[in-house]
Amino acid sequence: MSIDITSTRREGFVQKIGRLTLESVRGVGDTALFFANMLSWLCRRLPRRGVLLQCMYQVGVQSLPVVVITGAFIGMVISAQSYAQFKMMHFETNLGAVINTSLVKELGPVLAATMLAGRIGSAMAAELGTMRITEQMDALQALGANPVHYLAVPRLVACVLLIPALTAMADLAGVVGGWAFSTQVLMINNRHYWNHTESFLGSYELLSGIVKSIFFGAAIAVVACHRGFRCSAGAEGVGKAATEAFVYSFVAILVLDLILVLAVNALYMMLWPV
Repeated sequence: MSIDITSTRREGFVQKIGRLTLESVRGVGDTALFFANMLSWLCRRLPRRGVLLQCMYQVGVQSLPVVVITGAFIGMVISAQSYAQFKMMHFETNLGAVINTSLVKELGPVLAATMLAGRIGSAMAAELGTMRITEQMDALQALGANPVHYLAVPRLVACVLLIPALTAMADLAGVVGGWAFSTQVLMINNRHYWNHTESFLGSYELLSGIVKSIFFGAAIAVVACHRGFRCSAGAEGVGKAATEAFVYSFVAILVLDLILVLAVNALYMMLWPV
């Protein structure tokens, strides 16, 4: 009898793992098809100007304060955390290179995308989910407007166009914050700070971070819109869609970041072999 119970438990565990795997694969495939549908409508017809400008205002202007504040404090935190280790090795003047390179190549794009996913991605999913359960999307379709083209495509374009600017502002705020904390609080020589930064930070590092942010913005828009369009009924469904939009967007950002880091490093080795 104990053998039967153990086998039943094992079977239930295996079935659960299989069900989660199938659901994950199905979700990724459905998101990919949704993204293909968005690209198809974008190639056929540009979004309406009024809707696009409204989305750009929400994505860009309203997200700017939180991105700038986050970038500035991250620069100061990196400076404070790294100073003790660098001072033990008498390399504290190299702090500028570490702060600015980390911000421009990695932390700036990822943090800007994370802030955008938390603020805009969740709002997009909740807004579209509410429109879904209140049958506003069905009304749009009855009037001859495709919901994907009218609602999802402008949000995709706005995120892709404006996240590079938000990333640049996060980088600038982080660089200024790290410089101010390092030179005014930690009393690092200003000239040595910028000389070491110039030696390690170039246009390739800056452009690689900006290009990475474009992929992050597209992922945020696609995931948020997909969750909104697939929202289940009720207030619980809207809240679940908003939560899933942020969580899935953050996971997508990390996965894309790993892939893009490997691609950027491989390209760097091809252009400037050691």
